[in-house]
Amino acid sequence: MSRPSPAPRRLAAAALALAAALTGASGRANSLEVCDRPAEPSADERDVMLRFGALVRAELADSGQDVALIARSGLDLHRLGVRYSHEGVALKDNGTPWSVRELYYACDEHKPRLFDEGLAGFLMGTDDPATSWVSLVLLPPPQAAALRGAALDKKQALGVLGATYSANAYPFSTLFQNCNQWVLELLADAWRTPLEGEPEPGSATAARRRAQHWLYGQGYLPTEFTVSLHPMTWLADVVPWLSNADHPPAELAANRYSVSMPSSIETFVQAKVPGASRIEVCHSGRHVVVHHGWDAIAAGCVAGPGDRVVELED
Repeated sequence: MSRPSPAPRRLAAAALALAAALTGASGRANSLEVCDRPAEPSADERDVMLRFGALVRAELADSGQDVALIARSGLDLHRLGVRYSHEGVALKDNGTPWSVRELYYACDEHKPRLFDEGLAGFLMGTDDPATSWVSLVLLPPPQAAALRGAALDKKQALGVLGATYSANAYPFSTLFQNCNQWVLELLADAWRTPLEGEPEPGSATAARRRAQHWLYGQGYLPTEFTVSLHPMTWLADVVPWLSNADHPPAELAANRYSVSMPSSIETFVQAKVPGASRIEVCHSGRHVVVHHGWDAIAAGCVAGPGDRVVELED
């Protein structure tokens, strides 16, 4: 597992934005050229992001944990009610302190791959360095140990890696997979109790099918997007990381797409894991808010009662 170049980071953000917005065909003519290198942040923006990353790393260190679910904002999807687009597993000791193991689409290879990325690089995978959002979910010891073991075990982590990528992958099909779905299926593989005499899965497809069956039985509910089907039809025909093929015909007929997003993963964990906790951190310019709790920081990165406010130094 290697570290991603800026190209996959750009692709993940843009493809997820296409999948979530789905009807954004009115954008720039070159908006589908998602493997292009993103614009480099200014020196001031880079300084802010590095300081912001150090603050997030300190929150992780102060938690006393060695693993966390971590989500970040990508493209601006607030108009769709979506704050977070990309999920990974933050690991305290995996080459560098608090690196993130995650799935990205590898542009050159035209397939999904797992990458290990430093926390600073993970946070810089946003198209708006002036404002960023991060969500950390901390787990009780049994669930944390199981997730950490699964994430660090390359055989197990790769065992639930899909062969083909679609940013709008349907969560209960093994035909495609997106970055958030890989995290969710790894979590399921780590937390489910094997049946007595259960054989080892013979393939990643079998392992994924088993994980999805467990998630369905546990009541996992993906994020739903209601869209106009016509623009999505031609987008899926011309964009290799979007597809309609795995979505149930009844949902397509209702102009509805079910997709795994960080918010649906967090809702599932909150409901199923007593003792799980959440930290949300955002910055707007050099203004930072740190919030502990499952409720969200107000839009605009506005602090509420009990929140910690930090002003990053110039």
